[in-house]
Amino acid sequence: MYLFLAFLMVPIIEIALFIQVGGAIGLWPTLAIVVLTAVLGTWLVRTQGRMALGQLRSSFEQLNDPTEPLAHGAMILVAGALLLTPGFFTDAVGFALLVPQIRIAVYRYLRSKMTVARFQMGPGSMHGRSYPSDNSPKPQGDIIDADYEDVSKDRPRKGPSGWVDGQG
Repeated sequence: MYLFLAFLMVPIIEIALFIQVGGAIGLWPTLAIVVLTAVLGTWLVRTQGRMALGQLRSSFEQLNDPTEPLAHGAMILVAGALLLTPGFFTDAVGFALLVPQIRIAVYRYLRSKMTVARFQMGPGSMHGRSYPSDNSPKPQGDIIDADYEDVSKDRPRKGPSGWVDGQG
């Protein structure tokens, strides 16, 4: 229901704002503002996105919970989409999402509405899941999962090592 209301109300708000702003300052200044906000928004999204990507890398390197940097990255992505959408209301929401304090507030609000059942990283987990306590395989040191096929029987042995054909 909320999504339906958003798809219904956002275009109505944008059209009303275009009419009001266009009537106050004229057509060309209104269009110039829309293009300027798209260009400025693209630049801001690019710089903020690089910072968010750096924070995400840092959280992975330090084995910290990557949830917050991922959420910031997602909000920056949404901000970029809103800023590229022509309109004053979407630009205002997009620019608001580029403010780190607002993103933190949105993240905290969304986090308060969610419950994480389990999250584990490091030893004892593989692909984000912990091993059950039954007799399933447990990680021991560095594990390399690979498939192989013995081709030594199919290859005629030429030369001293079998890997060179002696015609070099």
